[in-house]
Amino acid sequence: MALPDMLAPTINHHLSQLEAHCAEALARWQGSAREQLERALGCSEFIAAALLQQAGLLDWLYQHRDDPCRASQYSPLLAQALESVDDEAAFHRVLRQVRQQELVWIAWQDIQGNWSVEQSLQHLSALAEAQILAAYQWLYAHCIQSWGTPMNAEGEAQPMLILGMGKLGGGELNFSSDIDLIFTYPDNGETQGARRSIANAQFFTRLGQRLIKALDQPTVDGFCYRVDMRLRPFGDSGPLVMSFAALEDYYQEQGRDWERYAMIKARVMGKEQYDCYQSLRQMLRPFVFRRYIDFSAIQALRRMKQLIQREVRRRGLTDNIKLGAGGIREIEFIAQSFQLIRGGREPTLRQRGLLETLAALDELALLPANDVAQLKAAYLYLRRVENLLQAIDDKQTQTLPETELDRARLCTALNESDWPSLVAKIHQHMHAVHQVFSGLIGDDEQEGDADVDSEYHDLWAMARDPDNANLILADLGVPETNIADQLLSFKQELAKRTLGPRGRDVLNRLMPVLLSKLLAQPHPERVLPHITHLLVNIATRTTYLELLDEHPSAIEQVLRLCAASPLVAEKLARYPMLLDELLDLTHLYQPLAPDAYRSELGDYLARIPVEDMEQQMEAVRQFKQTQLLKIAAADIAGVLPVMRVSDHLTYLAEAIVEAVVNQAWYQMTEKYGQPTHLTDREGRGFAVVGYGKVGGWELGYNSDLDVVFLHDCPSHIETDGRKVIDGRQFYLRLAQRIVHLFSTRTASGVLYEIDTRLRPSGTSGMLVSTLEAYADYQQNEAWTWEHQALVRARMIYGDPSLSRAFSEVRQRILTIPRESETLREQVSSMREKMRQHAHRHDPAVFAIKQDKGGITDIEFLAQYLVLSHSQQYPALTRYSDNARIFEQAGETGVMPTSQALALKEAYTGMRNALHRSHLAGESGVVPQSEFVTQREVVEQAWHQWLGQP
Repeated sequence: MALPDMLAPTINHHLSQLEAHCAEALARWQGSAREQLERALGCSEFIAAALLQQAGLLDWLYQHRDDPCRASQYSPLLAQALESVDDEAAFHRVLRQVRQQELVWIAWQDIQGNWSVEQSLQHLSALAEAQILAAYQWLYAHCIQSWGTPMNAEGEAQPMLILGMGKLGGGELNFSSDIDLIFTYPDNGETQGARRSIANAQFFTRLGQRLIKALDQPTVDGFCYRVDMRLRPFGDSGPLVMSFAALEDYYQEQGRDWERYAMIKARVMGKEQYDCYQSLRQMLRPFVFRRYIDFSAIQALRRMKQLIQREVRRRGLTDNIKLGAGGIREIEFIAQSFQLIRGGREPTLRQRGLLETLAALDELALLPANDVAQLKAAYLYLRRVENLLQAIDDKQTQTLPETELDRARLCTALNESDWPSLVAKIHQHMHAVHQVFSGLIGDDEQEGDADVDSEYHDLWAMARDPDNANLILADLGVPETNIADQLLSFKQELAKRTLGPRGRDVLNRLMPVLLSKLLAQPHPERVLPHITHLLVNIATRTTYLELLDEHPSAIEQVLRLCAASPLVAEKLARYPMLLDELLDLTHLYQPLAPDAYRSELGDYLARIPVEDMEQQMEAVRQFKQTQLLKIAAADIAGVLPVMRVSDHLTYLAEAIVEAVVNQAWYQMTEKYGQPTHLTDREGRGFAVVGYGKVGGWELGYNSDLDVVFLHDCPSHIETDGRKVIDGRQFYLRLAQRIVHLFSTRTASGVLYEIDTRLRPSGTSGMLVSTLEAYADYQQNEAWTWEHQALVRARMIYGDPSLSRAFSEVRQRILTIPRESETLREQVSSMREKMRQHAHRHDPAVFAIKQDKGGITDIEFLAQYLVLSHSQQYPALTRYSDNARIFEQAGETGVMPTSQALALKEAYTGMRNALHRSHLAGESGVVPQSEFVTQREVVEQAWHQWLGQP
């Protein structure tokens, strides 16, 4: 592209100056090299001035102008240049001359269009890091000579770690960027080796001051970088350097939203040199990336954006490609909002570079692919414009130039034909960015509650005065209720919590919206206690209040679910992370397919290193709570009938059992290896048998798991690991580990209560048995009630060979010939004992499960039929759930089909009612007037088959 005529005077002026000062070096520039030099001189005053100022630089540039990469040479170059430097003035001079030389080379590549924007940013960042580290190392050595070596209590030398923030940390430094730094050191202590010791804090403060001076102070050779230390704890008023412990205390107790935002890109300069780097990184991560999905980030970013916009308006900044609408800052905000919101859950979102973050957003489908492509294209283009703009005169600016000369320079460097074309392209990119930004983060002030009538604001404001609150409720047409008293109690309870200014602001925005939706419901006084209980529980976790504030549809789902089920309300209050699920209505009311729980949980756990057992345990619990909510939501919405709800809950439990066994197996085999009888076969020789509700496909939302553990390890077998133990001892420890993993309480609760009392000999027996010992016990020692329990038993985890063997044992035991009268007496006697132990209810109500004619009677009838008739009709042992046992009884002719069908319908009807009662937080009792016909059917069947009940 030909250079515009407007640049000719500038180019000729610079060439004449170079001719006067370094004619011999200039003479070497001929042909295409001369054309490139003229292009650079026309586009950059900085290059022209540097070539004049620094002797030999023109010749050096001629030799190195076509170097493909120099980033890896910066550190060796500086080390060699500083090797023989002893005085501080020479030290400053070397730093500045190397910086100027390399910036000339980088600007040259930018202006000639020799590389991508990514390469430019990489070189600028690598140069800055090399300068910082070279300066630090030179100064550290000289400070030691003066004040000794800083040591901790263990006598270990202490380094000063330099955190590069912002674009430096992200490897995206501008051509003329400031560098934002934070200084820290591992441990307190004193210096050793000098005439007089000083505290480590004093040593590093002096070192930090000299480092800032070395980089920032202008000399005759210019400066290296403007150093900004305001991002450190307490800003300008805080200590220049802090220990790790002091840094951790600050961020835990006083860290603010903008500091989280800044810390995303924090990177230790030269981290590979420090063993203590990982401990600092792990200390800072919980502050930046929350373990739960964190929607407070959106409001925090919006507030920061508003402050920037006000500053732009105040300073009259126009045509600013960084701070203007759709500028570079908005692209950064979009990427970093996702990092702050979801980085705790998604490791791929914890990267510092913006382009890597955009790639992760695309891979995780958190943004439409088209939006990601537009953001990437705009970012690369605007950063290229920014770099070339700053290379004109090494000035930190993001405002498009006003002079015709600088506009011509920018057009030339960008290969644009004219200024209007360039501006149009910039505006096109910025408009596309702003569209995405507005959709995600929003502009200026939100209008979230603009549609809420003022009465609801007044109601919330007046909640401390029940009389006034009742007047407002009357005006709103709400019948007389205790809502005003409930709101007063809620406010009094909130007063005991430490909400903070942000929490109070969010709550004051949220409550009028919530009240407007709540009071539109049929019985708001019944729902409000559940809502306030939830809000009290999350009041000090402002991010969840902000989630509701940001998403009115989530408020509607909370109201709907809490109105339908106190059980769900309690789960939301206990595990607020579940609120995240209310945002995606597509999946909230569509639970997984029953056969998908295993694969979905496997994928969920695959993101976490298998050796990170704490996170693995927490992830399984989070998965369970999330899926329970989805099943309950579908249940409430009527999408799933009760039998299907139990199926889903059972498939979920089976998937979790498998995942926990896998976790326990990994832990055991890491330590002991595996028993040697598994060497030439597939599988683990281990099984989990489910009894009761899980065995009978009848799990409820809060059901325990009744299980028995089996294995097939022969005696005299050992493990093959680094620590050898007996094979059967291995399986005992495996079972103990499984129970521990289920029972340990984490932030997301206990996984399931595990009951192993149905194992052979109960609590006095071995926790895990061989299949042979289990079969022998069932054959020769088990009581009738244990055979009744076996009716509802099935293998829920295990090798196919063990599964087949267990099924054979079960069928053999259930088909044992039994004396009819003895069996009838034993079953009836056991049922009577249970009835006597059951809590006596008001005679005006019917306890669906335990009262005469209820569910337990039906279950005992099914068990009796199997035990008394399966010798003649083995098909009765095929299923472990009551509904299909009655179907089999009818099909085989054991009982009349009409009676079998009536018992099945009575059972499913009562189970449905019991299930609804529990979902509604009730105790499973109904008026005596209900289920009269069904109870008569059950009592008549009991009298027929088991005698007088």
